[in-house]
Amino acid sequence: MSLERYFNRYGKATFTLFLINVAVYAVEAILSRNPISISGNVLATLGQWNYAVLHLGAWWQPFTAMFVHVNIIHIFFNMYFLLVMGSQLERILGPKRVVMIYVVSGLAGNLLTLFLMPPNVVSAGASGALFGIAGALITITGVVGGNMQGALINAFVLFLINSFLPGVNAYAHLGGLLAGILIGYYYGKVIKRKLTWAYAYDYY
Repeated sequence: MSLERYFNRYGKATFTLFLINVAVYAVEAILSRNPISISGNVLATLGQWNYAVLHLGAWWQPFTAMFVHVNIIHIFFNMYFLLVMGSQLERILGPKRVVMIYVVSGLAGNLLTLFLMPPNVVSAGASGALFGIAGALITITGVVGGNMQGALINAFVLFLINSFLPGVNAYAHLGGLLAGILIGYYYGKVIKRKLTWAYAYDYY
């Protein structure tokens, strides 16, 4: 497949986010001199080291950390879920909103990490952003389908299953998920309103 076909298959925004994450990981691997596992120094520089954000003026880290990964398995699974869920959400909301949800959810998760975890913590990964995408997808489905309670249960079951393994940043997951749920609820209402109007017009 040509690169253009991948953009068409997964969506422009989703595949662009995928390429950015892969490119950042390539830089991490070069700096670490290890493509399998990234060094702590590189993660503290490119990821989010809470102490650096709070006391050394590294204000950009909550943003950059959502594109940084700890090892090759970490990025493999995150990018798989980005392509699967991001492409679905992009078909519903379009590319600009997918990027917005990724960034807002990623920042929400990283800021929650910043203020609720110790200063010496170093965190990295797209998981908060991906939980936002998942939360938005689940909530839109719940609002449009008229089963918001079921959607919320599904969202928090997803959170519980994926957030309490060793080394997992549950705060990033929770912050991203809550941001995605709120954004998804808004857009779900918009979509449902449009569908209702379209049905009423056709019926009349």
